Amino acid sequence: MAKAVADTTSGSNQGGFTLDGTPISGFSAMHDSGTGGSPSLGNFPLFPYVSCPGDDIDRCDFPKRTRAPRHGQFNASSVVARPGYFEVTLNTGIRAAMTTTVHAALFRFSFPATGGDGTYPLILQDLTDLSDSRQDNGTVSVDASTGRITGSGRFQSSFSQGQYVSYFCTDFSGSQIHDSGIFVNSRATTDVKNLTISRSINGYPLPGGAFVRFASTDPVFARVGLSFISSEQACSNAEAEIPDYDFAGIEQTAYNAWQQKLSPITISQGGVDDDFVTNFYSGIYRTMVNPQNYTGENPYFNTGEPYFDSFYCLWDSFRSQIPFLTILDPDSVAEMIRSLIDTYRYEGWLPDCRMTFSKGYTQGGSNADVILADGYLKGINAGIDWDTGYEAVVKDAEVEPFDWSANGRGGLDSWKGLGYIPVEDLDVKGFGTMTRSISRTLEYAYNDFTIAQWAKLRNDTGDTEKYLRSSENWKSLYKSDQTSNFANGQNTGFTGFFQPKYLNATWGYQDPLWCSNIDNAGTVCSLQNTAHETFESSIWEYGFFVPHNQGDLITLYGGPDQFVRRLDFLHDQNITYIGNEPAFLTVFQYHYAGRPGLSARRSHFYIPRYFDTTPEGLPGNDDSGAMGSFVAFSMMGLFPNPGQNVYLITPPFFESINITHPQTGNTATIRNVNFDPTYNAIYIQSATLNGEPYTRNWIDHSFFTEGKELVLTLGRNESTWGTAVEDLPPSIGEYTGFNRTASRRKLRSIGSRYAPSFGQEMRFV
Repeated sequence: MAKAVADTTSGSNQGGFTLDGTPISGFSAMHDSGTGGSPSLGNFPLFPYVSCPGDDIDRCDFPKRTRAPRHGQFNASSVVARPGYFEVTLNTGIRAAMTTTVHAALFRFSFPATGGDGTYPLILQDLTDLSDSRQDNGTVSVDASTGRITGSGRFQSSFSQGQYVSYFCTDFSGSQIHDSGIFVNSRATTDVKNLTISRSINGYPLPGGAFVRFASTDPVFARVGLSFISSEQACSNAEAEIPDYDFAGIEQTAYNAWQQKLSPITISQGGVDDDFVTNFYSGIYRTMVNPQNYTGENPYFNTGEPYFDSFYCLWDSFRSQIPFLTILDPDSVAEMIRSLIDTYRYEGWLPDCRMTFSKGYTQGGSNADVILADGYLKGINAGIDWDTGYEAVVKDAEVEPFDWSANGRGGLDSWKGLGYIPVEDLDVKGFGTMTRSISRTLEYAYNDFTIAQWAKLRNDTGDTEKYLRSSENWKSLYKSDQTSNFANGQNTGFTGFFQPKYLNATWGYQDPLWCSNIDNAGTVCSLQNTAHETFESSIWEYGFFVPHNQGDLITLYGGPDQFVRRLDFLHDQNITYIGNEPAFLTVFQYHYAGRPGLSARRSHFYIPRYFDTTPEGLPGNDDSGAMGSFVAFSMMGLFPNPGQNVYLITPPFFESINITHPQTGNTATIRNVNFDPTYNAIYIQSATLNGEPYTRNWIDHSFFTEGKELVLTLGRNESTWGTAVEDLPPSIGEYTGFNRTASRRKLRSIGSRYAPSFGQEMRFV
């Protein structure tokens, strides 16, 4: 819950800190990681001053709009950041260091002995947040004898219509207190110790807060307790977790906690540059920062179940972030699933996006369905009420909420009656943004497929058949004669794309390149009412989002060679943007066309070209660990098709990698033979699994739980490994048009939980 860092004034400060030359406005204890849109959290920042000019408190710059440019400048070379610790030195000479426990943060402010035009260092605490979203009244009190500051404020939740109340409790140690007081806007007083302040009427919250001045320049420790329940609980949290202001001890405990979380994965570097190792473990670290565990801090329902927040959003995280945690931290994933199910019990729906106790906006399908099904298929069990979980995903598929902008799915009458979501749908049961008809159709189809998988394992034949049928609804929007032209009118050379369709089954039109990375026309592509029929991505890219039936999709696109040609065009022409999640699986979909070597080549194209260890080493924001998980999976050499028991095999970026399963204690190993640290030999020539020849280009989750060994022999050129039809990943449609084998078997969906058969029939779970 506590994630302390400096907050800058940057327009890209969603996580608090940036290295883009903007100044620091404060140091706060709560943040969300790598989100888009408006910043989240950053409540109640502290800010230190060497002194007020002439020790006149009215001459201090209290509002953050004035204090940041005048006192918040810093040199980037002074920044020190590692798991559990952050440090920066301001140009005023103040060095700020911080570390955290679960519900509290400990700051250490070291003041220069000289340099201020005054005697008494000052630290303020502000009733604001990163996005200046405070609503109605904020309150703050400072104790004259101890300097303890307590307070609260109501703030706007990011990416939702909700609000939340946050509380804090701050204590100081290390230097004797000189005096204390409150400030409003640019004026302050030591005569008043309590303040209730309104939002103001001009759209910008009236600055206000409290301050403490100190009698010497000795280092000051500020302990900030956090709570969403009360200031009293914030104080209790701080006192329990940081009883003695032992900064080094708290930092070491935080470091040890991260070491323990990261320890299941070890590598043999094999001569690879250290930057690749840093990139890999940084990706894993970022994967584990969100969602946030707020268990015991939910002010709305306290059922004894775990409560997780900051799902930004499941549309982003279902593809690789939570699947990575399923391998590395299955106990936490079990708690996340329990939290999602408990939210369903209390609010009636599984969330697709959730932040600070509010339902966020749904971007596409009901993708909590994929998270739950993926966990069930892979044996995540601890304490989970799977019957209620299944009830919840079926409700998503069958019952339309009145407000489907933040719950469930919309247009279900059309979905069931027509087999697709129409453009300009007539929906009288529920209401939401009437856009994204193509991407919603594709996502609903996949959501239903994952429900069918789950139903099969529950021996529910009726639901299995029903949701398998609706999982094929994606075909309703495929227009076989649709062409695609560049903005200059030049034809791309490809025919056959998804297109919007009206209620009367006539075709609409959306340029397949709208909302792509090369669309420079200002096309609206998000949740606006004027947006188009795909969300944050183009028809070109969504044209590959049929994760469960690549066989039929490849056939529609003219066979495996044309499928590969189209995939190459998507990437080589920069139509896709690797900084957005729909691009992830397309990097590895060459596997389905029998070209796993091209997946390896494509992943090396993106790493480190778009992902590296510099401050600019991410394409956009991290999307709460989604980008980090893409890096981690890609470099590990196994990429998931989420909601299925399938990992696509490519060579790891290291000579070998070991993954110890936290629950079974078994260690899975992937070892490269003929490993080349310059990455010229990245093509699998042959493989063995537990010493036996292995030709499939995918593997299942038992690889991790049972601790198997996969040995890959590498070479400089593509080989026939993993290219035969029987070696391709599962598809509910038939693979046709392949010349490398006489087999044309259909891969059937008849699996058993989490351990696919390796017999005559390939099992789909």
